[in-house]
Amino acid sequence: MFEALADRLEGAWKTLRGQDKISESNVQDALREVRRALLEADVNLKVVKDFVAEIQTRALGAEVIAGVRPDQQFIKIVHDELVTVMGETNIPLAKAETAPTIVLMAGLQGTGKTTASAKLALHLRKQNRNAMLVATDVYRPAAIDQLITLGKQIDVPVFELGSDANPVEIARQGVAKATADGIDTVIIDTAGRLQIDQDMMSELAQIKSTVQPHEVLLVVDAMTGQEAANLTHTFHSQIGVTGAILTKMDGDSRGGAALSVRRISGQPIKFIGVGEKVEALQPFYPDRMASRILGMGDVLTLVEKAQEEVDLADAEKLQEKILTAKFNFNDFLKQTRMMKNMGSLGGIMKLIPGMGNKISDDQLQQGEAQLKRCEAMINSMTKQERENPELLSGSPSRRRRIAKGSGYGDKDVSKLVSDFQKMRNLMQQMGQGNLGMPGMGGMMPGMGGGFPGMGGGFPGMGGPQPGFRGYAGGGKKKKKKQKKKKGFGNL
Repeated sequence: MFEALADRLEGAWKTLRGQDKISESNVQDALREVRRALLEADVNLKVVKDFVAEIQTRALGAEVIAGVRPDQQFIKIVHDELVTVMGETNIPLAKAETAPTIVLMAGLQGTGKTTASAKLALHLRKQNRNAMLVATDVYRPAAIDQLITLGKQIDVPVFELGSDANPVEIARQGVAKATADGIDTVIIDTAGRLQIDQDMMSELAQIKSTVQPHEVLLVVDAMTGQEAANLTHTFHSQIGVTGAILTKMDGDSRGGAALSVRRISGQPIKFIGVGEKVEALQPFYPDRMASRILGMGDVLTLVEKAQEEVDLADAEKLQEKILTAKFNFNDFLKQTRMMKNMGSLGGIMKLIPGMGNKISDDQLQQGEAQLKRCEAMINSMTKQERENPELLSGSPSRRRRIAKGSGYGDKDVSKLVSDFQKMRNLMQQMGQGNLGMPGMGGMMPGMGGGFPGMGGGFPGMGGPQPGFRGYAGGGKKKKKKQKKKKGFGNL
């Protein structure tokens, strides 16, 4: 969501490149670019003014560091100020010592509040905290059914009394039920409205007074930009909220909400929704978000995602296979499916430093499509062929059968097999060199030195990527006269 902002800020750094030091004269052009970037990202005007003024003060007062260019020093100053604006540190969810922790979810209709409630319950379950969802939205059609369906999907109990009961009474009985059952955390999904009205606020106030929640989280659509901050401020002044959850952070929003909420409302962002799946909820870390905004990636989040999906015993077995060049098609499928569980290909790429703005949406779509094609061809193989890829190298009849079964051509299957063998050799070298992420056997999940049919590069990139040798077997830049590969070679 921050691509446009990152591109704009890149223009600010360029104005300082080639300068000896930051001065009052040359910093003005950079500050002008920063101001434009933030305004175009729909950041609150007051936040922009304070932000730019603080950067100017810090930039002009910064001591010259030997070996550090002015543009690099300016980036560091902007990064630190972004962290300050967004709250500096992660504020974890409260946890009661004796009685169940009660979380009251509030927000306007259409912000994804019900889904966010289920996402939060699943997030807590991963932290060994059992949760119960309480359905108090008796106004929106099928709201209760939606919460029940989500609860079954994540194996979390849902308390409801139907659509004819009083929401305040539902909340009270839900908390009592959770207490009796020894539930750790109660998440109360309240009703939303298309806009703030007195009836809505009055009902929220009654529920809050009755159950005395430890957290009141306002679910805000990040697509609303700076209005998200004003909304948080309004709810806080009338109800009293302890934090916000920004949803749809994976969409086309310009990023203004993330930069405005804390400064305008005074309340921290505690979680962000980064997708439609129930797993797509992340704690909000201002320093990590600042790195994403500046195009520096987010390695810590990437590692955490990998750790959630990687079984250490499986990783050790896989590493042994890589070192002995015994990695087979079953292992490949397992890795690609693990990567899918980590999120979309585009989402993963944006967490890798330097890759966020280097890959177009078309290339990512081609990469996703190529993964599906590879999977279809592998699924048409016999168990023996998956375990022993060498069987396919010298058997045209086997490749023809696989081609017919998957709906692709003989050349496609031959290319898949050929590239797989090359990839195994490359992965063996990478594993012996201990490259890549720790515990991953010298490769990113599902990205072991490149996918078959992709020329040893990232999906959709048509070959090794310059300056990215640790992953996907990058290499030197090609001469301009050479034609660039499109897509995936022959596939």
